[in-house]
Amino acid sequence: MRHALGGKRVRPVLCLATGEALGAAPAELLPAAAAVELVHSFSLVHDDLPSLDNDRERRGAPSVWAQYGEATAILAGDALLAEAVRLALSYRTPSVARELVDATLGMIGGQWLDIRDEGQREELHRLKTGALFSAAVGCALAALDVPEPTQRPWRAFALELGLLFQIVDDIIDGDGFVLDVGADGARGLADDSAVRAQQGLAALDADTSVLAEIVDGLASRIA
Repeated sequence: MRHALGGKRVRPVLCLATGEALGAAPAELLPAAAAVELVHSFSLVHDDLPSLDNDRERRGAPSVWAQYGEATAILAGDALLAEAVRLALSYRTPSVARELVDATLGMIGGQWLDIRDEGQREELHRLKTGALFSAAVGCALAALDVPEPTQRPWRAFALELGLLFQIVDDIIDGDGFVLDVGADGARGLADDSAVRAQQGLAALDADTSVLAEIVDGLASRIA
């Protein structure tokens, strides 16, 4: 399980930054943020398996199955997901756990469409990538009992950020959106997405400066 952890940790930082913008102390959001990252790690462990993407390497090191075997990787992924739910259930209501489970089901649905080569690229990314970005923000909103009407612009921002993240990744890897619209077209999509994300943040009645830095940081990867 520890072997599976690492990377940029964009999603838990997004969760913590959302809480900060809403005036919460980091300690209030740490279980939710950790849960989001554990779900992300679980998804990578299982995606790397020979029956799915068959990737032997992750972040410059052997993937979990390549290091420890397929059976151990399946169990490690299962345990990461269970630990994420345990952390999410540490809050006084089940709303954080519900947010996380909904996102996990969305990711699994996106993976199902991907292996069957079905669905539009936007739909795939909304499920496979966008669902957990939405959960990163949504878990913070749930943990802080933010009313539903107030949540909507935050969730719209999260979806836009997830789209930006995926487009940038596709440009770096030379696939996905790049195959659909070319490198220049994908850069244009990324620029437009970054502008929409920043506009969404500017409309929020909160100190979103850290979130704005996250958007700029993603966009600058292809500058």
